Amino acid sequence: MIRVLVTGGAGFIGSNIVDALIEDGNSVVVVDNLSTGKKENLNPKAKFYQVDIRDKGIEDIFKKEKPDYVCHQAAHLDVRESVRKPIWDAENNIIGSLNILENCVKYKVKKIVVASTGGAIYGDAKIIPTPENYLAAPISPYGVSKLSIEHYLHYYSKVFNLPYVALRYANVYGPRQDSKGEAGVIAIFTGKLLKGEEPLIFGKGRQTRDYVFVGDVARANVLALKNKKVGSYNVGTGVETSVNQIFRNLVKLTGASVKEKHIDAVLGEQKRSCLDASKIKKDFGWKVGVNFSEGLKKTVEWFKNNK
Repeated sequence: MIRVLVTGGAGFIGSNIVDALIEDGNSVVVVDNLSTGKKENLNPKAKFYQVDIRDKGIEDIFKKEKPDYVCHQAAHLDVRESVRKPIWDAENNIIGSLNILENCVKYKVKKIVVASTGGAIYGDAKIIPTPENYLAAPISPYGVSKLSIEHYLHYYSKVFNLPYVALRYANVYGPRQDSKGEAGVIAIFTGKLLKGEEPLIFGKGRQTRDYVFVGDVARANVLALKNKKVGSYNVGTGVETSVNQIFRNLVKLTGASVKEKHIDAVLGEQKRSCLDASKIKKDFGWKVGVNFSEGLKKTVEWFKNNK
């Protein structure tokens, strides 16, 4: 049986990936410090270690568990907090990832799949949907840290022959996303609307993002581990959705009776982000399985059942 180590496997995206890997017949080991991950997200069939990816104890896990593959999801995710704390962001996302990569080489891991970012890595792109060969010009420390890891992956691939795939996620949403902390707009708005509270919309609410359902992202990770191809791949729908559209759709789905409330725009926030996923469709046979309206319904239903 193939053994996969998943970092951040108790988190929103990571736990959905763990479920998909186990459903696919793999043996899974989870590493998570539970700073944002939750024990209730853990699949009971997975073996769990509560360890930070920066800790020396990571090597003990590699030595004991001998994973064939690694799916590296653990990261600091908050773009705005990365602006306030760039050193802390780098310690988590760069130093922590290097600790994982060093152990992958030492314990002869066959391939690593890493969560990157398709939104923050391109900055305000002039080509929409944006392909992987577009100039990466991040405008946040978070985007810089993710791009740095992609360069390190290239280095470890060329020098140590470690195959890799960096998956550049669009804005991921769906069940298990926290409506607090490092949450996305869909989770935040849903959480507030179900409580009868007014979500705050930054600026005019016309800023757009590409929203991809977490189950589709999990499937992209499983396909990336199985495939022999290496490199960076966008994971998105190629469809732009504005914050205003999200608010109005969620008001209908939740039945909330609230007004649209706008506040000052965030300085430096990207206006548009949308990914061209042609490459992953061609190379891995991946496709969007859950469209946006269906995904919103599934998300709202989950929030209603997990208040």
